[in-house]
Amino acid sequence: MRGVVMHAPGDVRVGERPDPVIEEPTDAIIRLSATCICGSDLWPYRGEDDGVHDMAMGHEYVGVVEETGSAVTTVKKGDFVIGSFWTSDNTCEICQAGYQSYCIHRTLMGTIGTQAEFARVPLADGTLVATHGMPDADLIPSFLAASDVLGTGWFAAVAAEAGPGKTVAVVGDGAVGLCGVLAAKQLGAERIIAFSRHADRQALARQFGATDIVETRGDEGAAAIKEMTNGYGAHSVIEAVGTQEAMMQAIASTRSGGHVGFVGVSHGVSIPGIMLFGTGVHVHGGAAPVRRFLPQLIDLIENHAIDPGKVFDLTLPLADAAKGYEAMDQRKAIKTLLTV
Repeated sequence: MRGVVMHAPGDVRVGERPDPVIEEPTDAIIRLSATCICGSDLWPYRGEDDGVHDMAMGHEYVGVVEETGSAVTTVKKGDFVIGSFWTSDNTCEICQAGYQSYCIHRTLMGTIGTQAEFARVPLADGTLVATHGMPDADLIPSFLAASDVLGTGWFAAVAAEAGPGKTVAVVGDGAVGLCGVLAAKQLGAERIIAFSRHADRQALARQFGATDIVETRGDEGAAAIKEMTNGYGAHSVIEAVGTQEAMMQAIASTRSGGHVGFVGVSHGVSIPGIMLFGTGVHVHGGAAPVRRFLPQLIDLIENHAIDPGKVFDLTLPLADAAKGYEAMDQRKAIKTLLTV
């Protein structure tokens, strides 16, 4: 099969990879209908992660089940399915508490690579969720978003306790941050302030529910939030970047006793304990338990209540994956969908 491999930072190529096979009775093989490039894929692309050498790429996926192991009972051949970037059995105590991304039997789909024609999904019963029949083509981008960025943005909003009467600020205007805006709107937030300096991303943030845009960053950005909220700060802040500056901006934008939901993949982030001690700000997040939200998100998409597929502003064939990485790296695209 064809698949994307990162041979070294900045060196992405599509080549032949072995076809996946059933390795465990709990596995499923899916034929990808679409896949995509994640903002987190840019960390190794830019050389920010160690050990980048001939890595199969991709962890977001939707497709049709081709084959299942003997123990799989919840999905069958021909089902259109969505899964998350961490597999889970969905039965262990951690899963039952709603944190499937930390399942004691989890596997990272990024180690398997879903920017490809086919993929093996371990723990298929606990990882894959089938839609209600074969979806129309126009819904596939939104279902693909649910596999990661929508589910991650949703978790960030939940972790930040976004809800009715709340003011929510969103640090990060990539696909996850934009989906965090959408989630905050769906959760009933009264005011949603998006940090963004880019006109196209500002426009999409407003489509998704942002009521205000702030173009400044860091301490200046946090000061703007305080000024807009009578000196209090936002009740809920989403951090969707993963840098030290973004985390400090998020915490500084939050009112005392408020909540930060962080889902940016942390790189070099260190939080001063005295900062939290002195403000009572709650900080919660990490790798999103997308599986917890998939049934709800599938229903919202099928009912056309939300259209998160709008985060894909560049569509390319799998063979042109390198162009998609380059476009996202240069901020010429928010998120690239790869057709298979």
